[in-house]
Amino acid sequence: MEELNLCIIKPNKSAFSETFIQEHINRLPGNKKVLYGGAFPVYDHQDRFLISSVLGMISFLIQKRLFNKLNIGVRTRALSKYLIRTKIDVVLAEYGIVGAMVTEACRMANVPLVVHFHGADAHHKGTIEKYITLYGKMFNYANTIVAVSNEMVDALKRMGAPADKILLNPYGVNTALFKQVDVASSKPNFLSVGRFVEKKSPSSVVRAFHQLIQKQPNARLWMVGDGALLQPTKQLVEQLNLADKVEFTGVLKTNEVQQLMQQMRCFVQHSVTAADGDMEGTPNTILEAGACGLAIVSTQHAGIKEAVINGETGYLVPEHDVEGMANYMIKIAEDVDLAADLGAKEAAHIRQNYDVRDRIKTLTAALESAIKHKK
Repeated sequence: MEELNLCIIKPNKSAFSETFIQEHINRLPGNKKVLYGGAFPVYDHQDRFLISSVLGMISFLIQKRLFNKLNIGVRTRALSKYLIRTKIDVVLAEYGIVGAMVTEACRMANVPLVVHFHGADAHHKGTIEKYITLYGKMFNYANTIVAVSNEMVDALKRMGAPADKILLNPYGVNTALFKQVDVASSKPNFLSVGRFVEKKSPSSVVRAFHQLIQKQPNARLWMVGDGALLQPTKQLVEQLNLADKVEFTGVLKTNEVQQLMQQMRCFVQHSVTAADGDMEGTPNTILEAGACGLAIVSTQHAGIKEAVINGETGYLVPEHDVEGMANYMIKIAEDVDLAADLGAKEAAHIRQNYDVRDRIKTLTAALESAIKHKK
């Protein structure tokens, strides 16, 4: 096949937590043009407005801001013209809501569409209610709908996505970047990386760590990230008299997280289903920690259940089971050889099943198939 002209549409120009999208941009083949600016792209690959005329922009703003419309003809036509003008062969929509919003423009331009779901777009109740009608049209038009966990596959089917269009393709990790930790020589250091939001349940990690400290006072916890629950989590740490044992680093760059992992024995993440239905996909941080050979303690949640083999490459507890998490953290803190054995098996599991090169090959094949079977 000749080199493809690929248009990747994503909500944010940049977001530190969306490393998986950046991997797509960096690694997928072809001439790539990246559009961004919300559920429907506002900017083209040169950071210019997709809607070029002043009158068109005024019409768009009135319909969006005053009437809160989802279907806005002027911007749909602008995207359709862009896809035709730049001779795009296929569109990759990052997130289901983006795919839903750009479906009509792709149809008008007769351009195939591959939609990559990531997490909340398949599970968050409010999002699904808002976009379900557009999801139905997108499911009908899209060539492939990518899910990152078996749980997400089931959720998409319940929403009406045809089973034969759904492709299970979890995130991948660049295993070459994540040097394996010498866990056998490690101190009882624990690491948590992720946004401080309800579905990550950072308070559960802190409460489990508090139980660990009663048994292993030399243990330490590092918590990386930012978010709405950061301050409440810091307050909980103060209330539990853990301030000298828990370090909040804020947001760190990938290489900084990699360096921090080298000092750790175990990675902990207490993912849960939020009250609004929001869930994880397959957390990249779990994959990265696994690639480093850290022992992992997490929950029986979404793609984590496939990324960590419970009892073999790590330990998984039911959601909100703080005591169960604490017990496994104590076990790992007290037995460095166990931690090293779990970590080595997890590293092998990640390298065999979650190498980013394999995941990109699968996604590339889906894009090429969409072009081949253009309607």
